Amino acid sequence: MLGRPDCPHCQGLGYVRLDVPIDHPDFGKLFPCTCRTREIQAQRSETLKLSSNLATLERFTFKTFRPEGHGLSPELQLNLRRAYETALAYAQHPQGWLLLRGGYGCGKTHLAAAIANVALDRGAPVIFVTVPDLLDYLRAAYAPTSPTSYDRRFEEVRTAPLLILDDLGTEHATLWALEKLFQLLNYRYMANLPTVITTNRDLEDMEPRLRSRLGDPELVQIATILAPDFRQAGVDHTESNLNTLSLYSDMTLDDFDLRRGELDSAEADNLERALEQARAFAANPVGWLTFTGTYGCGKTHLAAGIANARAREGHPALFVVVPDLLDHLRAAFNPQSPVTYDKRFEEVRRAPFLVLDDLGTESATSWAQEKLFQLLNYRYVAKLPTVLTTARLLEDLDPKIRTRLLDVSRCTVFSILAPAYRGGGEPSRRAKSTRSRQKSK
Repeated sequence: MLGRPDCPHCQGLGYVRLDVPIDHPDFGKLFPCTCRTREIQAQRSETLKLSSNLATLERFTFKTFRPEGHGLSPELQLNLRRAYETALAYAQHPQGWLLLRGGYGCGKTHLAAAIANVALDRGAPVIFVTVPDLLDYLRAAYAPTSPTSYDRRFEEVRTAPLLILDDLGTEHATLWALEKLFQLLNYRYMANLPTVITTNRDLEDMEPRLRSRLGDPELVQIATILAPDFRQAGVDHTESNLNTLSLYSDMTLDDFDLRRGELDSAEADNLERALEQARAFAANPVGWLTFTGTYGCGKTHLAAGIANARAREGHPALFVVVPDLLDHLRAAFNPQSPVTYDKRFEEVRRAPFLVLDDLGTESATSWAQEKLFQLLNYRYVAKLPTVLTTARLLEDLDPKIRTRLLDVSRCTVFSILAPAYRGGGEPSRRAKSTRSRQKSK
């Protein structure tokens, strides 16, 4: 291809020789003239676009993404914006893996394509492909008429400088498909190659070998998008009517009353440690935290304070009183219910952060016990952050649930010793009697 006819450097030839000494390694070699630079860059960009499968995804950029979403609650807006900022930061410095999780239409594919388009704009090679299409692409290489061998095709994907796999988990999970996906991801895992993956599946539902790679916190960032399908823009996406956290908005960890001057020293120290435990869990919610104690001792305030702290950070928290939860589940059996039972149960079981208040006050029917165990056992196995409060002694709870609460590797149980709060700074009966005994001595 020729250059510009009026170019003073190449006189339209499109190439030039550098003016270097005869012993220079570039002596006599032809190089593209500067008049062809834009043309070459455009041609390379088009080639990269075609090879990356992004020709139809040009519109998916960070500029066209709406981080405020469509009709979302403030908490969901904050969650979506954090996912947007995480993806944008990754696009600028693609290192390690980024896993974008969320339901259909939440924006994860848009963010993944935006990352790919940033790479293309830099002139960096990238491959963007949905997982079912990738498997079809690999199967087609077995055909005798295939212009490319299977090995070469698999190697192109496996060693791509940046690979984006969209919709992992939607493929037909044959043994062959699982084997190929593991080989692909395991190679990139061992080589630490930049990889972006989107999925609507939970990690615990994936094939164990894939889950072990995707769950490695040293390599993988996970951004869970909680926004619903943006195509339902006319639907009210405020919080679930299950969530009663808004009723406890005034209960924060900052305004928790340590009741100094009312409690004896042991009770006061214990209550202060309870607050410290709540602050630590709010900052780093790993495993379960259970507060026990008499009614009015402050355990609900601490649980709500943790949930409010998480919500302020853009991590939606579901707060529900156990008897109310069971009423909601029973109501879902009604044919007139706007929400199916399965959807209602899954909403609680898979909540990214759950607070169950007043465990043990529910009607202890066999059905209620079974539903609560199913819910808590799932969260126990999936290691989902959970806060529970109960006024019951642990030995009085359902044995199956008690075994989960007593697993010190997953659950911290904190017993609050303070009696019920009286207000007004009046010393508790126990504190009065303690001081009386001290005086008599």
